[in-house]
Amino acid sequence: MPKQVIIVLILTCIIYVISTLSYSVRIVGVRTGKIAISFAIFNIFALVSRTANSIQAPLMAKTIESTIKTGNPESLLYVFRWIIFSTTAATIIGALLMPTFIKVFEKAVESFTIHRSIPRLLLHGFSKSGIEQFQSSITKPKRENLAQLKSLQMIPKKIILLNTAAFAISVVGILASLYAGCLNPELRTTCSTLASVVNGVSTILMFIFIDPFISMLTDDVITGKCTELQFNRCIIFIVGGLIAGTILAQFLLVPAAEVISFIAKLI
Repeated sequence: MPKQVIIVLILTCIIYVISTLSYSVRIVGVRTGKIAISFAIFNIFALVSRTANSIQAPLMAKTIESTIKTGNPESLLYVFRWIIFSTTAATIIGALLMPTFIKVFEKAVESFTIHRSIPRLLLHGFSKSGIEQFQSSITKPKRENLAQLKSLQMIPKKIILLNTAAFAISVVGILASLYAGCLNPELRTTCSTLASVVNGVSTILMFIFIDPFISMLTDDVITGKCTELQFNRCIIFIVGGLIAGTILAQFLLVPAAEVISFIAKLI
């Protein structure tokens, strides 16, 4: 496997671990009562994710150009399936890290209220006391949390299904458009631009249905209309839906590429 592809796989893992951990921010916000501060601190991790994403793009472009020159698009399909598999692995890792991340992030929010500075917070995090706090926060996922997946009572099934579909589309959107461009080199620019259209569907689902629901549920916990246990169960199901979405993306890759290729020929 080329060095560029290995780097892309590592960057993909970083991006999707952070994406999965982002759902922990609302839990910490509910527990601490400091939702705005929680999101402000998480922007540090979001910055890391965006940086990894910006590095990933030129590496993928070089791999695609090399594949087009050799005239072997099937080899690119193999690479793309590995990338999607890395998103599945990263999402599972992110889910397993959530209990530890929640504890560490709670302490980060509390420390920020004292230091009131992101640089000072970072320095505290790498200090001896910060490292000790991190070590004491390491937590294994509890079996009872996983057992909650067996009960579907009071779970927004439609929202979870929509979230699964939206995440699958977002995972496969860019990859499918790149693969479609590799299958049709003369239309690869058109195919690559159609990625924004595919991801637009995912964005619409997220912004119209999923994000408003989670925000409403967060407010319900704060006002006492919903228990923290119910809120946590919903987050667990949503994260489980993310994992299912990455698996679904494997099956959508080739059909999505064929649809994008067909649309590119019609335009």
